[in-house]
Amino acid sequence: MADDDETIPMPREVTVDLPAAERSREIAIRVRDLTVGFGPKIILDHLDLDVYRGEVLGFVGGSGTGKSVLTRTILKLVDKRGGTIEVFGQDRDAISTRENRVMEQRFGVLFQQGALFSGLTVKQNIQIPMREYLHLSQQFMDELALLKIRMVGLPLDAAEKYPSELSGGMIKRAALARALALDPDILFLDEPTSGLDPIGAADFDELIATLQKTLGLTVFMVTHDLDSLYSICDRIAALAEKRIIAAGTIEEMLANDHPWVRSYFHGKRARQLAVPEHRREGLS
Repeated sequence: MADDDETIPMPREVTVDLPAAERSREIAIRVRDLTVGFGPKIILDHLDLDVYRGEVLGFVGGSGTGKSVLTRTILKLVDKRGGTIEVFGQDRDAISTRENRVMEQRFGVLFQQGALFSGLTVKQNIQIPMREYLHLSQQFMDELALLKIRMVGLPLDAAEKYPSELSGGMIKRAALARALALDPDILFLDEPTSGLDPIGAADFDELIATLQKTLGLTVFMVTHDLDSLYSICDRIAALAEKRIIAAGTIEEMLANDHPWVRSYFHGKRARQLAVPEHRREGLS
């Protein structure tokens, strides 16, 4: 069980002043005036972004524009030069290292290629966050790992297999099981359907949507997959010119006049299908 020597309060949730149209929605991640650079090169320049609690936000942008940099900056894996990042109302720079560590337990991260450790079994990979953040018996960790394996739709015998013995789709699911190991509130996904065939990608989208609804997750998904944007994303944010140039529902993005947004959603490889009926209902 977790160490009881010192009780750390969960991050305090506050009411954020929102525009009238969004006043009923709580912000899970609030980024303001964010600037990130490497040497003389500025990657993100005074960027603003809101991620609402309980939504699936699709995050798009051209290659090399800084999508993964933004994700890693929110996770404090990349240093910022300016601006603020608040998670559930807490400024990550204003809280202690220990409080940030507690906050990290509310995050689950799926990296683009899965990033499984090749020398560990699936079960052992899933248990890595448990060993880092919790104090649990081996038996309990084994039970939890099997629970996560079932949750992502893998057969139980995958637990003792190594990444080299898995298909690409199984690797994605195993990595997702590890991301869910600590029952996170926010799930970060970096190109979750890349490398999957259309059927496998659709199945993975369906899995993410089911888990989001069942577990009440907030999902921040970097993706180039137009099918994912249409089928499971509540909103989309577009990164270009080192900032967020547009954010809204798929309908709002299709109507946006920014040249990059129009090229992305109406270009030669854009999806030439009507917005499904279920996406037109209950979204704003």
